[in-house]
Parts: sequence; structure tokens; C-alpha cells
Amino acid sequence: MSSPTLTNQVMEMIRQDILLGELAPGQKLVVADLKSRYDVGASPIREALVQLSWKKYVNFAPQKGCWVAPVSVTELEELFETNQLLSQALLERAMQNGDEAWELNILTSFHKLSRINPAEVDVDFNEWEKRHSQFHLSLLEGSQSTVMLGLYREVYEQIERYRHIWVSRTRHYEERYHDNGEHEAMMKAVLNRNHEEALTLLSNHSLRAMEMIKTYL
Repeated sequence: MSSPTLTNQVMEMIRQDILLGELAPGQKLVVADLKSRYDVGASPIREALVQLSWKKYVNFAPQKGCWVAPVSVTELEELFETNQLLSQALLERAMQNGDEAWELNILTSFHKLSRINPAEVDVDFNEWEKRHSQFHLSLLEGSQSTVMLGLYREVYEQIERYRHIWVSRTRHYEERYHDNGEHEAMMKAVLNRNHEEALTLLSNHSLRAMEMIKTYL
């Protein structure tokens, strides 16, 4: 058995190649090919693939092998619907229960997110994705709902693959993702405890994302 650290490193390398499209949806993953690609042994490759299957990045078929998980409009819509239901419930609870530490975390997360423009040519998408994820999570963490937040994180991570299809660096500036002030508007509505506006903004933000991703599937 390989060390947990090496397995995690290999898993992250494969995950990044899936996110960036270097390993395409539906592509068969052969251990011998991956050994050459990442210059590691078979054991960490196999363990990494098992972990990635838990996270829905790859699929196993008995007696047939392993493939990069496919993408589809149907799955995208279901993931966003689930994300929407969880986010709306968590945000409502967060605005009821959130304290000063929660508010400060939202402000800090928004500041970090606003420092990166995902439409720029030389943007670090991995860093933007990390900050984008943290901002949305910061809005919901005041909910004090551990189990529901765990489910939200699982669904969000599955959506991440689709978002990378959307924010591909190969598109022209005008076609890339532009914030349009949506995150700042959400932040202000949430901090002001304007429940109706905050929930509407979150819903519209999610729907816009889903519709834009659909055009690139």
C-alpha cells in the first residue's frame, strides 16, 4: 500500500487533469498509461482512482475498467437543483443564526475573491475556484447545520467539474465568466439580513451559471 501523502498527491494530479479537460469525460483510464503519465507506481494510481470514484470524478465498471465520469445536461440540472435546495435552506438559517465572526468571514472571503478576475488571460483558475468556493461556503456557514453543509460540499464539488468547462482559458475575453457584481450584491443582501433579496440573488446566480455551462456541454 502506498503512503496516504503520495496517494493524495496522485489523486490531486488526476483530478486537476480531469478538471482541465486533459483527461476527457468518458475517457478510459488505464493504470499502465497513468503510471507513465505521472511517473509513479501502480498502487498509488489505483488508490487514487478509488478515492476519485467516491468523489464522482471517475466511474468503475466490473470486469471492464475505469473511465472519467461522463458529463450531461441531465446531471448538471439535477446537481444544480440539489445545490439550490441546500443553499436556500442553509442561507435562510445562516441569516437567522449568523454571528459577528460569520459576518467577518464573509467580508474576508469576498475581498479575496474580488482580487481575481477569472476572465483575465493569465488567471489561475485553481486559485479562483478555491476563493469562489470559499465565498459561497462562507455565506452558509452561519447556519450551524453540520450535516446539511456536508451534503452541500459534496454536491458543490461535483458541480466544480462543470464549472471548469465553463471558465475554460481557451475562450475569448467576452465569452468568459464575468462576475457582473453578483457576488458583492449577494454579500450585501446577506449581511443586511435582507432574506428575500438574498435568496433571489442566490437563485438567479445559480440559474445563470447553469444556463451558461449548458451552452458549452
